Order: sequence, then C-alpha cells, then structure tokens
Amino acid sequence: MQDAASPAPIESALLNEATGATIRHGYFTRAGGVSEGLYRGLNVGLGSSDERDKVLENRRRVAAWFGLPVERLATTHQVHSADVVTIGADYDGARPDADAMVTRTPGIALGVLAADCGPILFADPDNRVIGAAHAGWKGALTGVLENTIAAMEALGADRARIVACLGPSISQASYEVGPEFVERFVAENPEDERYFVPSATPGHAMFDLPALTVDRLTKAGVRAESLGLCTYVDNERFFSYRRTTHRKEPDYGRQISAISIRET
Repeated sequence: MQDAASPAPIESALLNEATGATIRHGYFTRAGGVSEGLYRGLNVGLGSSDERDKVLENRRRVAAWFGLPVERLATTHQVHSADVVTIGADYDGARPDADAMVTRTPGIALGVLAADCGPILFADPDNRVIGAAHAGWKGALTGVLENTIAAMEALGADRARIVACLGPSISQASYEVGPEFVERFVAENPEDERYFVPSATPGHAMFDLPALTVDRLTKAGVRAESLGLCTYVDNERFFSYRRTTHRKEPDYGRQISAISIRET
C-alpha cells in the first residue's frame, strides 16, 4: 500500500482557546492519506467506491492522530436527518442512521464526514461533554444543530459553556439553488430569505449555508465560529460533491472532522 505523510488537520482557534489540553479536535483535509485517483488522499468514506482497504487505512490514520485505535473512531451512517445518538464506553463500532453524536466518554473520537455539507464540532470543556454534527441544508433546517446541543445537555453540559465551530463547507459563492429551494426555507421562516442572493441564472439564488449554520448555533445559545473554508473551490485540500457533479465525475471522497476527550 502506498505510503503518505501523516494527516495534518486544521484546528479551530475558538475550540483550542476554550478546551485547552482537555479535548482534542481536527478538521481533516485530503492530506496524509493513501487513496488514489478521484479519491486521492485521506478519503474516509466507507460509502464511496474507493478501495475498502485504503479507506480503512485512512480511518486508522485519523484515529492514530488522536492516539486511539481505529475501533474508537465513532461515525454514523449519515442520512441528512436531525437525529443524534449518544456514544458510551460500550461503543461497539456500529454505524446507526444519524447525523450527530455526543459523548462524555474519554478515549472515543466522534467523527462526521462531509464533502460540502457542514461539519460542526462542539465542546463543553468544563463538563467534559463533546458533540459532532453533519449539517447539510436539510439537517440545518430540521434541527440537527439544536438537537445536538440538547443531547449534550442531557449528558450534563451547560449550554452557556458550549463552543462550536463549523469546518470546511461549501460557500455561498459556490452554492446555486433553484426557486423551490428558497421557497422551502422562507416558508419555514421568512427571515431566512437573508441567506439568499440572486444568482446569474434567472430565478435562481446563491445560498449561504455557513451563515445559516453559525446563526442557528448562536441563536441556540452557544459561542460559535466558522473556519471560513470553501470545499468547492479548494480541490487540493477538500473533496466536494458539487464540484464532482459539475465535472461529471463518477464518485467523490469524503473528509472527516473529529473531536475527542483526552483520557486522564
């Protein structure tokens, strides 16, 4: 199997400042993986058509960055839902249908996959509770962010002490949508019209998913930031479903964002 440099994920200044040495997190890029071709780099997508042994090796490398065996890297089968699962010490490697996870168990890395949708990592360092959510437009609209916060509170987190960061995701400049898409959001909340600006295509609009995500986090009562990185425009560092679609490529990889409570 081809060798590659170790993964070197991007970190959030807000999460680092708030968590110190108690919690470790990373927004992983394509760097440091063994996949090739369309999947070049650190593709962790078990649902892709990449060679499975390479995907498993990439996942092993992500876990190793946290100092953990791959069996302690928890992910779900993401279905664009608002569903959250709680991961405990008895985690057995199952991948339930859900789009967010929370835990208070040290030594488990919660990982969410994305290729344009928003990966959001959460932490309450004082109460040692963490969360990770995958939020595309549907998850954000239907409440996956708020549900993650509520699930963290059920584990003892204090909403006022939670910090959250949105990782690499598609930017407004690269996200064109049709009129029915805009209508769906405005019907839910007329104020959401502010996340759309007209595009060059008559009747279409450019959608600001990152702004919607951060605003919903802030409105829910947590401190939040965005890394401000667009997956679509940066082919060297990120996979992008929409870029792949526009290029008429047959498949695409997925990057991972993960967070873990350090064992004491």
